[in-house]
Amino acid sequence: MSRPHRSEHEFLEVETFDDGQIVRITMNRPEARNAQNRGLLVELGEAFTAAEADDDVRVIILAGAGQSFSAGHDMGSEIGMRDITPGPDAHPTIGIHGGTRHGVENQALQEWHYYFSNTVAWRNLRKVTIAQVQGNVISAGLMLMWACDLIVAAEDAVFADVVSTRLGMCGVEYFAHPWEFGPRKTKELLLTGDSLDADEAHRLGMVSKVFSNERLAEDTLAFARRIARLPTITSLLVKDSVNQAVDAMGFTSALNGAFNLHQLNHAYWRELNADGYSVAKPGPATDDWRQVGPPRPARRDVP
Repeated sequence: MSRPHRSEHEFLEVETFDDGQIVRITMNRPEARNAQNRGLLVELGEAFTAAEADDDVRVIILAGAGQSFSAGHDMGSEIGMRDITPGPDAHPTIGIHGGTRHGVENQALQEWHYYFSNTVAWRNLRKVTIAQVQGNVISAGLMLMWACDLIVAAEDAVFADVVSTRLGMCGVEYFAHPWEFGPRKTKELLLTGDSLDADEAHRLGMVSKVFSNERLAEDTLAFARRIARLPTITSLLVKDSVNQAVDAMGFTSALNGAFNLHQLNHAYWRELNADGYSVAKPGPATDDWRQVGPPRPARRDVP
């Protein structure tokens, strides 16, 4: 049995199941393929924090409404531009955390707070989290998914980070790629902009389960119920044991270093281009990113 949480969320839906033991947070911008505008990200942080604080909650599911889990950062929708454009309708977060600074400093501080450190905090949440993904999981969509402890995918899920080939960037801000894809596969995917399907992601160990699209929500909930039966202290210590092992291998240091390289990449393009994104000629990445088609599948027999 489920019940909606009472909330003032504009971009999320939050439901609870099994007397509050399981919470499902659903990004609810299907018309924009759940592109992440500032308001959505702030609401997501609030919803995670509320679920973390609730002692009844054992498992949190993160989902996306519609055909896609998330198309990544909102790069120009009316809502997305409203959120970050100074004025009466702007999101209040553009006036704090470096938002009143200028140039590279503004961008680096804003991205640290709203793209990077929030994702790290969600990775370390004191509850077990499951990403329920379908359709396009593109660029910053990977960040939200990777912050979760487990990932279940619909059969049509497609995973790609296209910021290298479309924007001339070295990957998204939370650079977990080598840990999730492996180092050589990461280089291939970023240098080509190609994608992985659900079966390949499962073979790599990034995805735990692959369900039919029709049963994705139902089977994810059943999976969450199995995990919710474990004692909460056991779940947390399992999570921390694994996360600390990965941290000991250098995960956190690598994340911090890659974020700084990401900002260096931004600074380079900002020096050359007024909008800070367009890629300078020559090179195929000069094409307008809005006109580039979907990523090609990364197949072993296709150059």
